[in-house]
Amino acid sequence: QVQLVESGGGLVPPGGSLKLSCAVSGSRSVAMAWYRQTPGQQREYVAGISRVGNTGYARPVKGRFTVSWDNASNMLYLEMVNLKPEDTAVYYCHDMKLDVWGQGTQVTVSS
Repeated sequence: QVQLVESGGGLVPPGGSLKLSCAVSGSRSVAMAWYRQTPGQQREYVAGISRVGNTGYARPVKGRFTVSWDNASNMLYLEMVNLKPEDTAVYYCHDMKLDVWGQGTQVTVSS
């Protein structure tokens, strides 16, 4: 059974940094992604990565967020710098092949 468990969210001031982690078990997927969602809005794509290391980013986060995947430990990461209030959301880890989601981790950017 595939399980995704996110961690690393929290409250940071504008301009701050956070690194999210996603522990992946029960799967060796070919592609993973991070999404985020705010209340009343649809879940939106943030960044994705293939097992061979190809990455993609949504325009609002390009240049500020970095996605990485440790194949040995099967951990997915999202490093976020220069955070803005509009980055506030619940962030989800997603196995793109199996369409499995984690439970999410809250990121709040506020002074």
